[in-house]
Amino acid sequence: MTAIRIVLADDFAPWRQIVRSILDGIPGVCVVAEASDGQEAAQKAETLLPDIVLLDISMPVLNGIEAVDQLHRSGCNSKIIFVTVHSDPDFVRSCLAVGAAGYVIKPRVATDLQPAISQVLAGHSFISPDVVEDNQSPLGN
Repeated sequence: MTAIRIVLADDFAPWRQIVRSILDGIPGVCVVAEASDGQEAAQKAETLLPDIVLLDISMPVLNGIEAVDQLHRSGCNSKIIFVTVHSDPDFVRSCLAVGAAGYVIKPRVATDLQPAISQVLAGHSFISPDVVEDNQSPLGN
């Protein structure tokens, strides 16, 4: 079985270490690069062509949404999963609109990251269950 190759991008190094330790515990997953800003994430993804890019939204130089736009313009077909503190459905809509396949909120990273990776690689989308609008299903409609 080929390893699932991941680029991990977040501007807070201690958080990247936490996420990397979670990823290191998932069989068949390999973090091929880390990035501290959106531009670096896009450049590494364009070069390494990982299966998945994990991005925060709020990063310097290019935010996560801008980084995804750059990746699409470059022809990179990596799946995008946002890992962020933003649980507002408007942020989720913005991320899905640029082509993200997954959205994990940071408080749920320990429980949601592995299923998000599995779902996204299977061609499905994943949104952390805590992201709801008006106490309905994720995103309301």
